[in-house]
Amino acid sequence: MSWDAKDVALLKKLWAQGQSAAQIARRLGYSRNAVCAKLTRLDLKRGHKPPTAKPQIRSAPKRTPASLAACVRPVAKMVSRKKVTTQPKEFSKRQLYAILAEAVRNTG
Repeated sequence: MSWDAKDVALLKKLWAQGQSAAQIARRLGYSRNAVCAKLTRLDLKRGHKPPTAKPQIRSAPKRTPASLAACVRPVAKMVSRKKVTTQPKEFSKRQLYAILAEAVRNTG
């Protein structure tokens, strides 16, 4: 389906009125993509405001100590200490056999 002069004129008029591409497509009987492509070829764009050349950067307001204290949760004080490693107790053969026999009795 090709665009005739009447459709192009109506397209320009509806676009200038602020209708969306989907609305124009329904009215003219074209797909939305066809309308978007025609608008691109005709170099028709919405009158959007260009971005400002110098955007204003605002600093965040400083928090007062009272509001900071309300947010802070009390945390237990963690102190890292170096653990002293002790040598394991030496067992005799008889003691090891007794421990093993007791473990077998308890599991069984």
